[in-house]
Amino acid sequence: MTEAQRRAIPFAVRAALASVAMAVFLLLLKGFAAWHTGSVAMLGSLADTALDLLASLVTLYGVKLAAEPADHDHRFGHGKAEALAALFQVMLITASAAGIAWRAILAFGETRPTQDAEFGIGVSVVAIIATVALLAYQRSIIRQTGSVAIMADNMHYQSDVLLNGSVILAMVLDQYVGWRGADPVMGIAIALWLAWGAFRASSNAIDQLMDKEWPEGERARFIEVAARQPGIKGIHDFRTRRSGSHDFAQFHMEVDRNLTMFAAHDIVETVEHALRRAYPKVEVLIHLDPEGHVDTDNPLVEADVTPHWFAKRL
Repeated sequence: MTEAQRRAIPFAVRAALASVAMAVFLLLLKGFAAWHTGSVAMLGSLADTALDLLASLVTLYGVKLAAEPADHDHRFGHGKAEALAALFQVMLITASAAGIAWRAILAFGETRPTQDAEFGIGVSVVAIIATVALLAYQRSIIRQTGSVAIMADNMHYQSDVLLNGSVILAMVLDQYVGWRGADPVMGIAIALWLAWGAFRASSNAIDQLMDKEWPEGERARFIEVAARQPGIKGIHDFRTRRSGSHDFAQFHMEVDRNLTMFAAHDIVETVEHALRRAYPKVEVLIHLDPEGHVDTDNPLVEADVTPHWFAKRL
């Protein structure tokens, strides 16, 4: 773990703790509002907040575990704990979406309107204001740490702003306009939104667990920093992956085959320092090759999946 990653840990944990505190506050507030108004949309928002609390607790645990330094059994650290926590959240969100949708469908057959819409609207407004404040704080932490777990939590709370807005709209249409179907319709909309959020979260988590490469543009910018350093004759077998808020990059670097070991090592150190300055949160591993050396047992070469823009001689 780099020094920049060590400094980032407390900030990510603080953001996760703030998320837990906010979820507890909103859960109590919306629980009373759902009981008082009888609104299906408010019930859906309550269920989403309950999941927010559980998700925030899992995020807190995931961030703390992912921040643990590498040990004997986990030489690459514990960053994937964040992805595992995200998959756990996905299962809960999917189950909640199904339950809310079912309750909303049953509500279509009911004629009783929601009660005390003013109270429910007031609760939703308070929830929106509190959530916007949390989002602003989380974004400041993300800029400092780049934590994937906090990014996912931030995206989830962004959806909460829309969900609370839909609750307000449902109550206005139900009680003031007289459209009795507005409340269950909004409940179904919330369920669909939760299902979509679960799909996106699972996709990101699976990408990390499967060690998906960085985006092509990001890979190109990274290798360009290395290629600008003197003494490099070629770069190949560039591989990247992301694990929580930790990034890893490795590649083979060719130098003049007539250089001494000490001279070649100096070139490697120069490249490492340049990459560390440009990408302080990336752990870099460089394998040194003499110019013209070709690996015959590299599965990437055999499968011809090595990107052409760095496989060429530099």
